[in-house]
Amino acid sequence: MDLSRRQFLSLAAAGFVFGKTALKAAEFDLQDELFMPKDSGKNLPIFPPALNANDTIALTAPASHTSIWETRQCVRHFRKLGYNVEIGKTITNRQKQYTYLSASDDERAAEFMHYIQRKDVKFILSGRGGYGVMRILDKLDFDIIKQNPKIIIGYSDITALLNAIYQKTGIITFHGPVGVSTFNNFSTGYLNKVIKKTDNFSPITFAPKNAKTIVGGTAEGRLVGGNLTLIASTIGTDFQVDCDDKILFFEEVSEEPYKFDKMLTQMYLAGMFEHCRGVAIGYIKNLNRAHNFFPGHSFTVKQVLERRFKSLNIPTIVGFSFGHLKNNITIPIGVNAKLDADKKILTLLESAVV
Repeated sequence: MDLSRRQFLSLAAAGFVFGKTALKAAEFDLQDELFMPKDSGKNLPIFPPALNANDTIALTAPASHTSIWETRQCVRHFRKLGYNVEIGKTITNRQKQYTYLSASDDERAAEFMHYIQRKDVKFILSGRGGYGVMRILDKLDFDIIKQNPKIIIGYSDITALLNAIYQKTGIITFHGPVGVSTFNNFSTGYLNKVIKKTDNFSPITFAPKNAKTIVGGTAEGRLVGGNLTLIASTIGTDFQVDCDDKILFFEEVSEEPYKFDKMLTQMYLAGMFEHCRGVAIGYIKNLNRAHNFFPGHSFTVKQVLERRFKSLNIPTIVGFSFGHLKNNITIPIGVNAKLDADKKILTLLESAVV
């Protein structure tokens, strides 16, 4: 018989549960089952296996289309390092009727789930961002994904996929290069630091030279985030990014100050900053430039950030090299980190892989 918490406690008081120890244990179990929020990102983290020599990397396009030509540097890079690279049909078999999508929603979801279930595939690399990942989120089987932890990486539109997987399963995901990225020494150096296992883990620090402090202070928490537009786009859905007790990181490219203002205000009104511990923002090229905005003048992006985060007193830094940049650090979503806004340093406090 299913009992509400109130009914259970009434029965317990009447003598149906004997002893204080039994009562406390039963209360805890019932509360845990009935009242803990589901899919809230509070799963115990699951660390995917580290990438090893001869492992297979699957290159797939769960959002917009890319091509063998555009991803040739990426494929050559990983094959030269001794990995097997398999290229999915969403890249090799372009279907032009889907315009800005690489394939139909069902086909993109099916290919992603195929690679999730392949035991030999240890690393799923998104071909590019663009647009389309949100269209497949409700077609994914998160129970199966949870049973098959592996390295899943991308940025831009892939933000929605990475955070959904972490929040639904607890699996650490990776905000980093995609198939069309430049795999230079900077990007590959940071990628290797977070996806390869070391016998003695040392904290990994990101200390950009030209970073600016928006709000001082320090914070610790698990990392969530990615592209600001995608974070805002998930609000009100079952895949809204949970910022409670987290350090939020975000980046954006070529957006004007009023658009930053609009998205950050939407997040504020949705309560996403109420329990957020810290904010790490990517490099913004025109941080101090006021764009024209008819009929009056415009704030700069820096002013928008200051007006939003100073009022909330959340430690905030801007200037990290991730996202839509050639030099792209890889940030594991879900790992415990420390943000020192005074020293302008973000530190990963634990390994992202096992």
